[in-house]
Amino acid sequence: MPKKPFIPNFRTSPEDYCKEEVNKLNHAGLEKSALYDDFRDSTTADIVWESEQLAKSAGIYLEFDRTIKGAEKHWYYMIRMANPGGGAITRDQWRVIDELAERHCQNPYGLPTLRLTNRQTVQFHWIKKDGVVAIVKGLAEAGFNTLNGCGDNTRNVMACPLSRFSPAFNAYEWSQKAGLYFQLPLEPFLKIFAIDPQHVRRPEQSFTYGPNLLNRKFKIAFTCLHHAEGRLIPDNCVEMRTHDMGVAPVVENNAVTAYQIYVGGGQGERNGKPSSAMFSEPLAIVSEEQLLATMDAVVKVHQSWGDRQNRFWARVKYVIRKQGVDWYRDQVSAVLGRPLEKPNPELDYGDRMLHHGWYEQPSDGLFSFGAYIENGRLRDDSTNGRLKSMVRETMEKFPVELSITPNQDLIFSHIPADQKQEFEDHLAGYGYGQRNGQSYSALRLRSGACVGRDTCRLTYTDSEKFEPELLDELEKRGWGDMTESIGITGCERQCFRPATKSIGLVGSGLNRYQFKLFGDEAGRHQGQPLISADGENLYLRSVDRERVADVIDFLFTWFTKEKQPGEDLGAFHRRVGADAIISRLQNNPATAELMEKPFTTDCVID
Repeated sequence: MPKKPFIPNFRTSPEDYCKEEVNKLNHAGLEKSALYDDFRDSTTADIVWESEQLAKSAGIYLEFDRTIKGAEKHWYYMIRMANPGGGAITRDQWRVIDELAERHCQNPYGLPTLRLTNRQTVQFHWIKKDGVVAIVKGLAEAGFNTLNGCGDNTRNVMACPLSRFSPAFNAYEWSQKAGLYFQLPLEPFLKIFAIDPQHVRRPEQSFTYGPNLLNRKFKIAFTCLHHAEGRLIPDNCVEMRTHDMGVAPVVENNAVTAYQIYVGGGQGERNGKPSSAMFSEPLAIVSEEQLLATMDAVVKVHQSWGDRQNRFWARVKYVIRKQGVDWYRDQVSAVLGRPLEKPNPELDYGDRMLHHGWYEQPSDGLFSFGAYIENGRLRDDSTNGRLKSMVRETMEKFPVELSITPNQDLIFSHIPADQKQEFEDHLAGYGYGQRNGQSYSALRLRSGACVGRDTCRLTYTDSEKFEPELLDELEKRGWGDMTESIGITGCERQCFRPATKSIGLVGSGLNRYQFKLFGDEAGRHQGQPLISADGENLYLRSVDRERVADVIDFLFTWFTKEKQPGEDLGAFHRRVGADAIISRLQNNPATAELMEKPFTTDCVID
């Protein structure tokens, strides 16, 4: 079968615009939308397609209850707020978030929940239409916008929340600055949700969005630096190269002297289309004074050149793939009116750090505590503890602020040294740190999943619900002490970035998953499907849920027997290569059947 061609339509002519682009033009973004009336119309539970698409830029997704079968859909909404750098969320702000969830976010079992995301923000699920305006307005009055939470614009800007305590480089401060700069125009948003303007921050200068906004979503992240033994250690907790644009500090003589910009990352794919998860490429080195202007120019080039006919090729990574990073640098230079300094391809941007446990804040000698939250789900239950109550009551009891990490966990900050033991005892009183009475394993602490079913319309299968069960099974088989990571998503959009983990599982159908290998726990390598060396056959494309543990069990067993000193699972897989992995799986009785009918690679980008 011939491979489907990769032919994006860059700098698309208006006559070729897809329906989403025409819809944005017809409504001038949010300016001419009908959202004000739509969200106040009690005669229907949903909204029309045109409004549904526009609502995403206000942080709102239309969903339906996928636990209920039948032709008639039971409509709900998901709302995602913007929270650059994971936030420094105060006690009063969290109280608002918690109370909004209590009133409007009860799951089918009647339990109020909140969901932390790996873009360092909060999602509200299971919202009925009459709760949408209440949540958006309530968040705005507490100092949070949902604007830019979704949609064809920049998304929540990421940075290490602990960097706000670093005297070397405050990536958190930069995420706040960039988040405000790339924020969509406020006036339509304020009008739609009847928000008092006194509650919102206005940028002094801002990015100029076109009438049909960006081609697709655009994600930005900053890496950071931590002090250790008298030197600066780079920290890539944000997995910077998975984003459309990333920024990493350049260190010379133990001080930050410049910043390196990366472009063209993205993990999403589209089944049936030539598409691929990619790492970004280094674009240029710039001074701090030039940084924001250069970031502006990077987004402007994408806004001008990105495909507006084929949404599956609309991300900037496909412009880079087709045109090359040198070409993109020339375009950015032309916008700026000056040449850009070429990057250092050997710059060390750091390992993926998780920030669990205690961390001394260099700026004031107080402490932060990183709390693992399995899959970012805050609710009270008998399995993982009363986590939702724990956060609310911990914020009330201790003089702390709260941040969200890029791994869907929480950081409590500003804890005095003499309260550390009291703080840990307090968390333990809610069942924190255990699942079914057992301490969290090393493998579980490093793994995670997106929401999957039942709260995402795009997903094919479970991820958040499957991940704990899979890890339960792997722990029973003796793998809990593995310092590796497993990432799971319910579809090929790959929101949890599974292909950068030691083993990635991507939903390919109901209760079926594709394996991604060759990534690693440090997040330095882009995972790939298991494709034969000749490029013809794709294996482990659709593995039944009940067989996933068998494959991982074999991969772990083989790795522990034949790894070299200091070698992690991803490095082992890259060393032995795809054909050796395929051969071993074919000759292993527990996995041989899964290897009998490979898929062809007709939709892989060459």
